[in-house]
Amino acid sequence: MLEAAGIPPELEAVYRLLVTAGGATAEDIARRTNLETDSSAHVLEALVRHGLATHTDATPRTFQAVSPDVALLPRIKLTADALDTARAEAGRLLETYRETARRQDAGQLLEVVTGAEALRQRLKQIQVNAREEMLWFCRAQYVAMPSGTNTEEFDALARGVRYRVLYEKAFFDDEGAIDNVVAGVRAGEVARSVPWLPLRLAIADRSVGIFPLVPGGPHGSPGQPTTALVRDSSLLDALVALFESYWENAVPLHLSAKGDELTTADTRSHPSLSPAEGQLLSLLVAGIADKAIASQLGLSRRTVQRRIQSLMTRAGAGTRMQLAWQAARRDWL
Repeated sequence: MLEAAGIPPELEAVYRLLVTAGGATAEDIARRTNLETDSSAHVLEALVRHGLATHTDATPRTFQAVSPDVALLPRIKLTADALDTARAEAGRLLETYRETARRQDAGQLLEVVTGAEALRQRLKQIQVNAREEMLWFCRAQYVAMPSGTNTEEFDALARGVRYRVLYEKAFFDDEGAIDNVVAGVRAGEVARSVPWLPLRLAIADRSVGIFPLVPGGPHGSPGQPTTALVRDSSLLDALVALFESYWENAVPLHLSAKGDELTTADTRSHPSLSPAEGQLLSLLVAGIADKAIASQLGLSRRTVQRRIQSLMTRAGAGTRMQLAWQAARRDWL
């Protein structure tokens, strides 16, 4: 049992006898084992050399066990340290092996995932394994993970993983979408909005990503979705760059002062706008449709359109695009 500490079985057996007896001569050990007296003496001398026993100078010499905390624990610590070093080195070798395999076999770089359930499990898995950052493109009309069901995000946020999520305009038309985004932002998600996204995408720690190989969702191809899981590669680097380019030009989404509504920067306290107008304008500039704005603010669509027209009149804008430009020019945003 002590071989892991570098103690051979024949030495361990005699050491145990010394611990039990408190002290013994070579003749005593020979009587209590199957060893000859000379062999017992050799084993006892070996115990002394290993620091496991001491002996008296009298003849015959009496051997005593060294306390296990002195004799064994330092050995065990050295062994544990050596195992940790070996484990770390094995990890580096494994990563080198995988990188070599990926370079020689494209199948190691790209894995095809078929079916909504398989995709859902992969999305959960990469979030559970994420340690630093998750990047997301969220498009309208889910394929595998309905809005509000991604509990792995909240677990990851709680352990310090950063989430940067881009939502396209049409996403907010889905039932309950705004409330779900509010919950995510409240938990620590960093959210932005863009008019349109080119694909669905999830990237964990810039080392693994998932994206569709063919269009999916209600307006995509029929049948089960077909997606790809890609690991460290030029393709993954390109997907990260795509995310960053959209992120740079997106509209940031924040929480209102009450923490229960979405808004863009600085409109909540601008003296030229009432809180309701600031909230309406921020949602409009974020690209959210009238119907979704009405649902978020608890208004009718007609009321939303009337208030937008009032803002356009105040800003001297003939179109909503001009309203957004004038809002930025007047420091309403």
